[in-house]
Amino acid sequence: MNSEQLERFKSRLQGMLNELQGEVVETVTDMRSEAEPFPDPNDRASLESERNLTLRIRDRERKLRSKIDEALARIGDGTFGVCESCGEEIGEKRLEARPVTTLCVACKESQEDLELKQHLA
Repeated sequence: MNSEQLERFKSRLQGMLNELQGEVVETVTDMRSEAEPFPDPNDRASLESERNLTLRIRDRERKLRSKIDEALARIGDGTFGVCESCGEEIGEKRLEARPVTTLCVACKESQEDLELKQHLA
């Protein structure tokens, strides 16, 4: 992968991180502003349900942030775009679709087949 491609992916990953950070700040602000008590138990239950969903989403985003950080580290150490399983280059189209990936299409398919077989066993 050439330096121009790496810089493009680095910029995209950094943009993803910035977007996620903005959503975290928005969530914290929203949760602090909704601190008033609700006299109606149904309203309170709805609020709690929405908060739980939001927190689950934020947890998934936290995991994504970790993957983005790892991808940026791989750009820094020169291993970005190399399959961690077989050592072959990950296709650019796959990286465009999922820039945090660590597996080429063939290895990912093999991994998913193995997981499916284990699940069915």
